Amino acid sequence: MKLEGKEKANVSAKALQMSLAYQFVTPLTSMTVRGMADQDGLEPIIDKPLDGFSVNGQLIGDKAGSPGKPEGTYFGRLGISNPATDFQLEVTPQNITLSPGSGGPVFSWRDQAFLRQNEVLVTINRKRNLVVSVEDGGTFEVVLHRVWRGSAVRQDFLGFYVLDSHRMSARTHGLLGQFFHPFDYKVSDLHPGSDPTKTDATMVVKNRRLTVTRGLQKDYRKDPRHGAEVTCWFIHNNGDGLIDGVHTDYIVPDIF
Repeated sequence: MKLEGKEKANVSAKALQMSLAYQFVTPLTSMTVRGMADQDGLEPIIDKPLDGFSVNGQLIGDKAGSPGKPEGTYFGRLGISNPATDFQLEVTPQNITLSPGSGGPVFSWRDQAFLRQNEVLVTINRKRNLVVSVEDGGTFEVVLHRVWRGSAVRQDFLGFYVLDSHRMSARTHGLLGQFFHPFDYKVSDLHPGSDPTKTDATMVVKNRRLTVTRGLQKDYRKDPRHGAEVTCWFIHNNGDGLIDGVHTDYIVPDIF
């Protein structure tokens, strides 16, 4: 399916809002700065590539739900790669594939396995999560979320977390990567918003004043089934004023 014009912009905005709120990567995200050659008229993300790991994600729509309710979107595919070492790992709610482009081994979430390729250790914890540890670098965790009786979600999906972002290189960038190192901000002027159950406020960051809204999201690292509620500030207008550039700068043509 190819989206154009306003429809494409709306989908991009929804994906961006979800990624900022849940600290996940989406098709709008390249976790680390990297360059890509033009493909079918697509613009490169940056002009000069930097070696390092990239994490991209693909959204999937929720299965048919109640009429009149908005369709949910979830992470159905993740790609973790390092072009410098030819490392590629593809993760879906069904399978985990090492080096998918060259016919590498395929594992299911029922497997318990330890894989090593160069400086990368991949640990598959049966029916729970996948941990990717990089020597002298960060650790990524992919959590498997299965549909269970009574759940509001009707489709298996993935969650993505960075466990030790402080170990990331100062060159790390991307929709989420740009926030892995400390930056100054201040929140003030808390007041009731248009939704009386939520609080609005003013955030000053990067010499800009942004309107933000208090909300709750779920952290599924310790409890993949129910999750734990955490408070957050929701950034309006597609993250304008908070992220570097605009959200369309982070669109990538493929998972790798």
